[in-house]
Amino acid sequence: MLLSLCIITGAGTALGINSIKDGLIEYIGTQREIFKTGKATSVISLESFAKHSALYAVGPVEGLDGEITIFNSKPYVTKVRDHEFTMDNTLNHGAFFLVWTEQTKWQDVTVPQTVRGYVELQKFVKYQAQALGVDVAKPFPFLISGTPDEIKWHINIDRTEGKPITKELFVKSKQPFVTRNQAVDIIGFYAEDRIGVYMAEYAPAIKEGSGIKNSIHIHLVTKDGKAAGHIDDLTLGGNMVLRLPRL
Repeated sequence: MLLSLCIITGAGTALGINSIKDGLIEYIGTQREIFKTGKATSVISLESFAKHSALYAVGPVEGLDGEITIFNSKPYVTKVRDHEFTMDNTLNHGAFFLVWTEQTKWQDVTVPQTVRGYVELQKFVKYQAQALGVDVAKPFPFLISGTPDEIKWHINIDRTEGKPITKELFVKSKQPFVTRNQAVDIIGFYAEDRIGVYMAEYAPAIKEGSGIKNSIHIHLVTKDGKAAGHIDDLTLGGNMVLRLPRL
């Protein structure tokens, strides 16, 4: 679907940048742009958000050098160094695309134990949001808290060897990690038909040829604040709570 046919409701002015308002979220830059240019050039500095509260954001660090996760206005920027990762809680970073929301009011929903995996979660988020009056035809944010049995996640690391970025090199430029039985907060954005904008076409948890489209972009932050990154797959545990916007 062409972006012009999507519900783009205007450029963002609060930050003084050329961002796009899309449903209950806002974004700048697109994933597909790096495949056109072959470069992961910064389109925004996180310092633009220095005075903003109740901010939730996810995106990749410029140059394929890390992951950006902002939870309730606190940044968690992780980068891979020697197969481990570093954590930085400052705004001294740029993103080559970023999606965010400023949301102060949430309503909680208990996640049933029958919802375990990535695809089940994607369906549950849409169903519950619709039941609570959220327009699911437009993008919206959500949060999840609890202790999943397992999360498979990654941090971007530049493995292009100086070559122009292609889809193949983009997939290669990821360092995988696994977190088990650890309390986390999850920041998510639900959107249909935004593949290549801020939704990845490639989602490891969705089987190729299944006909299921990826509609969620999710990041984790461990409750101890020591780890953060992009979630590829997960197995939820008991006592998980989904938080949806209260309109």
